[in-house]
Amino acid sequence: MSRGPESEGWIREAGREPQVRLAAAAGCLVAVVGLLILDTARSAGDDDGKLATTGIEVATTTTASTTPPTAIDGSPGELTVATSIPGAADLTGNGLYVDPRSSERPWSDLGTVPGLLTFRGNPTRSFHGRGPVPTDPEILWSRTIGCSNSPVGGESKVWCGTGWTGQPAVFPAPDGRGWLVGVGGYNRNVNFFDPATGDEAMAPFPTGDIIKGTITVDPDGYPLLYTGSRDNFLHVAAIDGDEPRELWRLSATEHQPTLWNNDWDSSPIVVGGHLFVGGENSRFYAVRLNRGFDEDGRVTVAPEVVFTTEGWDAELLADLGDRQVSIENSVAMSGSVVYFANSGGLVQGWDVGGLVEGREPERVFRYWIGDDTDATVVIDDEGMLYAVSQFERGNARARELGQIVKLDPSVGDGGDPLVWSREASSGLNTGVWATPALWRDLVIVATDDGRVLGLDRASGDERWLLELPGPLWSSPAVVDGVLIQGDCDGALHAFDLGDGDGAPEARWSVDLGGCIESTPAVWDGQIFVGTRTGEFHAIGDR
Repeated sequence: MSRGPESEGWIREAGREPQVRLAAAAGCLVAVVGLLILDTARSAGDDDGKLATTGIEVATTTTASTTPPTAIDGSPGELTVATSIPGAADLTGNGLYVDPRSSERPWSDLGTVPGLLTFRGNPTRSFHGRGPVPTDPEILWSRTIGCSNSPVGGESKVWCGTGWTGQPAVFPAPDGRGWLVGVGGYNRNVNFFDPATGDEAMAPFPTGDIIKGTITVDPDGYPLLYTGSRDNFLHVAAIDGDEPRELWRLSATEHQPTLWNNDWDSSPIVVGGHLFVGGENSRFYAVRLNRGFDEDGRVTVAPEVVFTTEGWDAELLADLGDRQVSIENSVAMSGSVVYFANSGGLVQGWDVGGLVEGREPERVFRYWIGDDTDATVVIDDEGMLYAVSQFERGNARARELGQIVKLDPSVGDGGDPLVWSREASSGLNTGVWATPALWRDLVIVATDDGRVLGLDRASGDERWLLELPGPLWSSPAVVDGVLIQGDCDGALHAFDLGDGDGAPEARWSVDLGGCIESTPAVWDGQIFVGTRTGEFHAIGDR
């Protein structure tokens, strides 16, 4: 067990203006956020069950930081201004900015809290965890997540364990008692485990239905988590006590119009005091969180939905010939632009940089792939987008492009942002559900039909191919040059990527006894992942 979060960046003092390092690697800036709570009324009695908050004033200023970040072992960290991210000292403003050069780096380079805090680890959705990777692993502990019923098409269905996307979060406990593993499960709870023992480390946070997505832990030092559920709500919960407590929830039906359904699979991101998320109601949201603390030192939020918009347009619906459009992937961010795709294959970018000054976000990027894009858009250090899709409709656009595309969003009006595209299906109802991984000059894609493709990032050419038992919905994770991939026969595999040119060498495989749909979390010599049999596992070296 490592040091507690008193030195890991958590904000816990009552009666003080919390200092939040919003951009350590992007200029080592500190945003001093003064939160004056005039009158906060929380009531669960609203018609839609939404918790109401009122009376918040917010002031924001920015000052330069001269304090080095702290390493996980307690030693002083190194300032990264103009070293790992050249020119980062020029990044000023309100914090609604993610430097693309932070791609593949931990979110703590942009915030304060170390760990794997959201799906794919950071706002560009490109950080997979921290090594060392186990060399000869076995199952260290297993715990039962269990099962529950949730309807599909009006009929009750039994769901067990964890599924797509289901990546665990790994983060320091706000009370200073080491680390936590948090995972949303098909038991309708966010479950918390001690990574060393597998013991329950905190009481579960219950929701009204199953949780398919990955929770997000606040990156700026506030003891908060954010999670969706199939219960129609996006939830914000405090984790500053022995038992999580819900502070706010957003109903999928509160804003209209909507399409498809009211689930929340997307894993939110929090940047510059704002939460960004998409819903299966096919709407995109920007929420100003207004985080703070009460007089007893307990964390508070007073969220405002400052922007929401339809995730579709008339042109898309006309091209599709149907209205089966939702947002199931997790939004990504580069610069001041938030990117996401939908199940109609529309990739969009919305510039949110003016929100603090009261300017509405503007759509600055639009590209139609043609078919269902549930996997998350991944962004590299040059700001390029990698998007993958399923092959369900079989329309001409999807046949023309294939299921993997690289896009350059910097192309102006009238230009073609397509850099390259390629096929990744073997017929209807195949394609890609897993989110790609970036590593060096490769993009790694796992397909529904069991292929793992190592593609040249510049050209899209295939450098190598692995074949595993499909379907592969678990997203590949790469840490220390080792590829971790789960399959639906229940095996978790590790491959040594070498120099990236030749076929990866199999390093080990561990049988977990059930289909692995979820994405594994790699942290400090352990790998955490659940299966559809109802179990959750930690594997590592003895």
